Amino acid sequence: MSTFQAPKGTYDLLPPDSARFLAVREAIAAPLKRSGYGYIETPGFENVELFARGVGESTDIVTKEMYAFTTKGNDKLALRPEGTASVLRAALEANLHKAGNLPVKLWYSGSYYRYERPQKGRYRHFSQVGAEAIGAEDPALDAELIILANDAYRSLGLRNFRILLNSLGDKECRPVYRDALQDFLRGLDLDEDTLRRAEINPLRVLDDKRDAVQKQLAGAPLLRDYLCDACKAYHEEVRELLTAEGVAYEDDARLVRGLDYYTRTTFEFVHDGLGSQSAVGGGGRYDGLSEMIGGPSLPSVGWALGVDRTVLALEAEGVTLELPSTTSVFAVPLGEEARRVLFTKVTELRRAGIATDFSFGAKGLKGAMKSANRSGARFTLVAGERDLAEGVAQLKDMESGEQAPVALDSILDEVRSRLG
Repeated sequence: MSTFQAPKGTYDLLPPDSARFLAVREAIAAPLKRSGYGYIETPGFENVELFARGVGESTDIVTKEMYAFTTKGNDKLALRPEGTASVLRAALEANLHKAGNLPVKLWYSGSYYRYERPQKGRYRHFSQVGAEAIGAEDPALDAELIILANDAYRSLGLRNFRILLNSLGDKECRPVYRDALQDFLRGLDLDEDTLRRAEINPLRVLDDKRDAVQKQLAGAPLLRDYLCDACKAYHEEVRELLTAEGVAYEDDARLVRGLDYYTRTTFEFVHDGLGSQSAVGGGGRYDGLSEMIGGPSLPSVGWALGVDRTVLALEAEGVTLELPSTTSVFAVPLGEEARRVLFTKVTELRRAGIATDFSFGAKGLKGAMKSANRSGARFTLVAGERDLAEGVAQLKDMESGEQAPVALDSILDEVRSRLG
């Protein structure tokens, strides 16, 4: 056993379980690729100020959970705790918004890092797939993203998830609500840290998960009662579009996402089979984020879905993904000449797009066939000196057990035919 172990709160993805994670990522990405979203990849670390400004200095992510460090060159960097700020920074730096085709539609997949108390469904290193539509203010765009996430989950076989929906207003109506909420919070019995947070960003207090705080928030004013006419109309159109496309959602007047940049539409995907870590993904509109990080006004909307929690949700529902076999053909050579001949055939099959593996090492027939069984291959290709003398190899169907000779120059055609 190695002296080293994975850091606390992290995990290794290993075969065969890693295939499920890949399948989840691909399923989430598939509807995005069909809808004009291009792939983007950003560094695993950024200037710490990018997250302090964008995510919010009063958020737990920035004050408690962010992995921040100073480099040898005295640069202050942080491992990315979320994806939106990085994606928007990259889009602005590359001037994608000036190409004349707005919105800029991007999707990404990667690892993110937060220093949290490790528990099932909450890790210090986690994986997300996200999507951002930058530079357009349109209820149809908000609805599109919610529908794409909904369709991705349903394509995986998930059924017992819920979509929570709310509006956080805009720069016109939210300040009025902010004042009303602060007045309410000042009258509660809250600790000093929470009261300080209430003065910086009172909406963050609504997101406090502690029971003692939530009980006191029962009579808190609701943002929906303070929305201006424009925000009401915008939110109603999002709701109508979702309903028209058969996407069920629940209005949640208390839904507040944990990041400061959200405006208007906000939503969360939750799965009740996951206990306290019920959120599997979420997002919303962030019309002011570009200006917060030094860019022009670019109304935008996006989401991020947790791969780890989606896998847990599939387990909770007992959904087994139909994963393609990693190996279709397993070649077993008996003797040195057979090794050379079958190695050539293996390369030929692979180049033709057929997943093929080879019995490496000096294994006898019994050991090689055990390897073939473990590989999950549909067919085993066996050849010894007598077979080569006759110009054939033995093709064995591992499901039926039937075996028949196949001419060496016909192996590719025969395997293609049998695999369909």
